[in-house]
Amino acid sequence: MKVLFLGDVFGKPGRQAVQRLVPRLIARHGLDLVVANAENSAGGSGVTPDSADELLACEIDLLTSGNHIWSKREIVPYLERSGSRLLRPANYPKGAPGRGRGVAATPDGRKLGVVNLEGRVFMKNLDDPFQVVQGELEALRREGCTCVLVDMHCEATSEKNAMGWFLDGKVSAVVGTHTHVQTADQRVLPGGTAFITDVGMCGPWDSIIGVKKELVLERFLTQRPMAFEPARREVWVQGALLDLDDATGKARSIERVQERGEE
Repeated sequence: MKVLFLGDVFGKPGRQAVQRLVPRLIARHGLDLVVANAENSAGGSGVTPDSADELLACEIDLLTSGNHIWSKREIVPYLERSGSRLLRPANYPKGAPGRGRGVAATPDGRKLGVVNLEGRVFMKNLDDPFQVVQGELEALRREGCTCVLVDMHCEATSEKNAMGWFLDGKVSAVVGTHTHVQTADQRVLPGGTAFITDVGMCGPWDSIIGVKKELVLERFLTQRPMAFEPARREVWVQGALLDLDDATGKARSIERVQERGEE
């Protein structure tokens, strides 16, 4: 099974680049499934029903998210309606809207289980992702998923690395999101789990992690609150290409993806 995972889609520039490039990447690599993190797809912070539907309409099979999932209040009923096509982190308290795991299926019936987690270092004091993920994996096994991908959405590289080693041999891949900066440490761990600390961002590089440079600099220099806006120039699509063994659920390879998203 060949799977493309795309990093945080940032605002309208990111959505447009994904719409343009995903069909080409599917054709070029013979992809079976595409998963993307959508938590910044609406204006650079949060996701709306429209931004989620726009991404799902461009051959993306399932969307994950992170700490900005609640930024747009209109997403709450959508999380309930969409079933498992838009996930929120599984380690939010019991009773939170939506689901933290989902299943994407190929036309010939092969399944990819996906778990969305949020870290706790420098972030919210949520339920323990290391404990929560074990229950989510048991549920996916009962649903017949041999291949499982985990989106570990968190700030600290140490926490992402810890989850990779914790799940080595138990899942097909652990991919990090949230920091919008692609790391160069992609590898298959000894137990057969593909890992990368952060897959990067689908958005403008002429920016500070997607935001107009002058706005971020003003905030750093003055320490005053500043409304952020997505930048627009030099848009790139970043992610990871995974080759997974359908029979064992182990990863054969992981490659970084970095494509210019502008014509």
